[in-house]
Amino acid sequence: ASDVYKRQVKHRPAWLMQQLSLDVVRKRAEVMELENYRFYKQAAERTSDEDVRKLLLDLAEEEKGHESLAAKLTEKHLDADTKLDEADAEKQLFLLQVVQPGLLGLMDGSVSTLAPLFAAAFATHDTWQTFLVGTAASIGAGISMGFAEALSDDGELTGRGHPWIRGSAAGIMTAIGGLGHTLPYLINDFWTATILSIIIVFIELWVISWIRCKYMDTPFLRAAFQIAVGGFIVFLAGILIGSA
Repeated sequence: ASDVYKRQVKHRPAWLMQQLSLDVVRKRAEVMELENYRFYKQAAERTSDEDVRKLLLDLAEEEKGHESLAAKLTEKHLDADTKLDEADAEKQLFLLQVVQPGLLGLMDGSVSTLAPLFAAAFATHDTWQTFLVGTAASIGAGISMGFAEALSDDGELTGRGHPWIRGSAAGIMTAIGGLGHTLPYLINDFWTATILSIIIVFIELWVISWIRCKYMDTPFLRAAFQIAVGGFIVFLAGILIGSA
């Protein structure tokens, strides 16, 4: 019976799945109860032993009762205020687990890679060598940021969510932030690649400012000014070092 149950009722462990909302968890629990109920009913129809059949039917009724109880509890306790609280909690988790580490990564990748990229560009005037330096800096920073975010906090005490989701968000966005203004150096002409790279830097800074304004309630002009100042300082440092 155990082997038959495993074949007919299959569920992935919750910890191997992505972050689940409360509504998804409720629906998942309802489906599990229904599948268990059907299994016990079908098993009861196939057995010839009366005692076993009675046991299986009793188990089926218990599963049906669980589903009914869950529905009653939902109607009783899940009022409008509770739904709003749950929505706020899910939004907060999304901010802490995805937006904040992703934004941190995008800022780091977009700003920190400016210095090595433009230092290499103005030191060599070789677009391919500049591309290699920018790619290495971007991917290296992405790996470093991803592991740093994932290993710095397991989320148990702070409630910031699954560490590897945060680490992935930070690492991927860091790499994207650096690669954005690195890709133009695939163009052979140095000044064309450099001007296009600078334009992309401004676009990246605008995107960062927009994200901070939308999700972090930071006024757009203030966010743009703050990130522009930091980006300009790093950009200038790269040019000065490369031109020395």
